[in-house]
Amino acid sequence: MASPLAWLRPIDSEHSAIWQCLAGEGSGSIERLVLTASGGPFLDEPQDLASVTPAMALRHPTWRMGSKITIDSATLANKGLEVVEAHWLYDVEYDAIDVVIHPQSVVHSAVRFVDGSLKAQLGTPDMRLPIQYALTYPHRLTSPVSAPDLAAIGRLDFRAPDEGRFPALRIAREAGRGGARASAALIAADEVAVGRFLAGTLDFPGIPRLLEA
Repeated sequence: MASPLAWLRPIDSEHSAIWQCLAGEGSGSIERLVLTASGGPFLDEPQDLASVTPAMALRHPTWRMGSKITIDSATLANKGLEVVEAHWLYDVEYDAIDVVIHPQSVVHSAVRFVDGSLKAQLGTPDMRLPIQYALTYPHRLTSPVSAPDLAAIGRLDFRAPDEGRFPALRIAREAGRGGARASAALIAADEVAVGRFLAGTLDFPGIPRLLEA
C-alpha cells in the first residue's frame, strides 16, 4: 500500500497530529497509534448519565464545535469513529490503535515506534491550526493561533478510557472489525441517535444502546 503521506492531508486534529508525527518515518517503524480524547464533559460526573440533558452535553470543556460532534465527543463515539478512520487512513491494525483520555486537549495524538520512541503533536485546541496546515503543506505559515504555554498549563494528564461508562468506543471498534457495512451502519445509527437525543426522544445512555443494536 502506498504511504498515505503521499496524498493525504487530514484536517481532523487527531489525524493531522498522526500525519505530522509520521512525516519522514517508514511504515515498518510504527508500533502503535495513540489517539487522544478529551473525555468530554462527563468524564467523572454525573454518575447517573441518564440524567444528562442536551444542554449539559453541549458544554464541551475544551473545544467549540457543532452540536453533532460535541455530542459524539461526550459519548466517545467520535473517538471510536476516529479509530476506524485511522485503520483505513494509515493501514494500521485495530489492535495497534490505542485511545487515551487527555482532558487538556493539548496533545492531539501520538505515534509509538518500534525503538520505544513516542512522537506527539501538541497545539492549542483550535481547528484553525490543522486546517491551515492541510492547506499550506508542506509549508508552515504564521497562524492566528498561539502555541500552548506549557508552563502556564502546568500539567498534562492521561488515563485509560472507561469503556464501561462510555461503551460507544467499544461498539465502534467492533463495527470497524465487522467491515465496511457495519461501519456504515454505525455512522447512520449515530446520526439518528444523536438527532433523537437532541430532540428529547432518547436519553443519553440510549445513544450507545441504539448504536449497539
